Amino acid sequence: MLYLSNNMKPLFVFLLFCHVASTVKHSLKYVITATSGVPNFPEFVGAAMVDEVLMGYCDNNMKTAEPKQDWMRDFIKDDPTQLEWYSLQCIGAQQFFRANIDFLKQSLNQTGGAHILQRMNGCESDDETGEVTGFDQYGYDGEDFIAFDLQTLTWTAPKQQAFTTKLRWDADKARLEDYKNELINECPNLLKKYVNYGRSFLQRTDLPSVSLLQKTPSSPVSCHATGFYPDRAMMFWRKDGEEIHEDVDHGEILPNHDGSFQMSVDLNLSSVPPEEWRRYDCVFHLSGWKDDIVTKLDQAVIRTNRVPEFPAGLVVGVVVGLLVLLVICITGLFIWRRNNNGFLPANSQDLRQLRGLLTGQQS
Repeated sequence: MLYLSNNMKPLFVFLLFCHVASTVKHSLKYVITATSGVPNFPEFVGAAMVDEVLMGYCDNNMKTAEPKQDWMRDFIKDDPTQLEWYSLQCIGAQQFFRANIDFLKQSLNQTGGAHILQRMNGCESDDETGEVTGFDQYGYDGEDFIAFDLQTLTWTAPKQQAFTTKLRWDADKARLEDYKNELINECPNLLKKYVNYGRSFLQRTDLPSVSLLQKTPSSPVSCHATGFYPDRAMMFWRKDGEEIHEDVDHGEILPNHDGSFQMSVDLNLSSVPPEEWRRYDCVFHLSGWKDDIVTKLDQAVIRTNRVPEFPAGLVVGVVVGLLVLLVICITGLFIWRRNNNGFLPANSQDLRQLRGLLTGQQS
C-alpha cells in the first residue's frame, strides 16, 4: 500500500478563525498522478507532503525516490530503509497506475486524447486530542472517481463508471481491513516520526512580505502576503478600524515552492473616491504571533503593471501573481485542488509547469 486530504461575522470568517485556532494538527499526504497522452510530462509522478510541505518526490524517469527537505535527508540517513521502501513503492505504484489508466480508457471507449488518473491519501492527526482522520480518494480526468469510507469500510462511487470497481474492491474484506490499519495506525506513526525530525522547520514562524497590487486603475486593489509560515493565517480589509466584507474577495491560502505560503484579499474601490482611501487598511494575522501586520491603503505604494517600465520589485510581484494563477489551476504543488466541488481538471501545459515546480527545473 502506498499512501501517495465582538460583532457577528460571516460564517466563512468564523470557519477561518477555527482553522487559525487549531495549532496542533499535522498531516501526511501522498499524491500520485498518472497521465496518458500528455506530452513532455512524466507518465507517473508521486509526491509526499507533511503539513503541506513537499518532503519527497519520484517519477517514472527516476530510479529512486528523492527527498526534498534537509530534515528528511537526516531521517533517511538514520534509517536508510525508508528510501528503499519509498523507491519500491514508487515502482509498484507505476505498474498499478499504468494498468488502471489503460483499463479506464478501454472501459470508457477512450482511444485518444490526454487522460489523468489521480490519487490522494494519508492521514491527519491532532496532537492535543489524539484524533486521527484517514482518507483515500481517486480522481479521473478532473472529477471524483472513487473514495474510501473509513466508517463503513466500503468504497463510494459518485460516478457510474466506478461502480464495477467499487463492487470488486468492496469484496476484498481483508484488504479493506489493511487500508483501515494503514490509515489510522501506520500513517499516524510515520507522521509522528517525520514531525519529530522536521520540528524546527515545520513548527517555525515566518512573517510575510505584504504588498498592495493593482492591475489597472479600475481593478480591485489586492493585499498580497507571501512567505509566511505556518498556513494558519487570516487577512482582511478594514475601514476606520472596522473589518468590512462588502466589495471584498478573499483568496485561498496557497503554497510557495519553498514551503512557505501566500494569500490575497481584494478590495473593490470603484465606488470609493480617492480622498477616502486613507480610511482603509489591510490586516494580516498569523496564528501564534501577537502583532498583526497592518498596511495602510496608499496609492503611492501600490505596485501596478500599468507603468511602461517595471521596477525590480514589481517584476517580483507579477511573478508571484503568475504563480498564484498556476497554483489555483493545479492545486499548489500538485495537479489538482480538492474543494467542495471535487477534483478540478488540469491541462498539459499546467502539467509541464507543475513538473518544474516539483523538480526545480524549467519546463
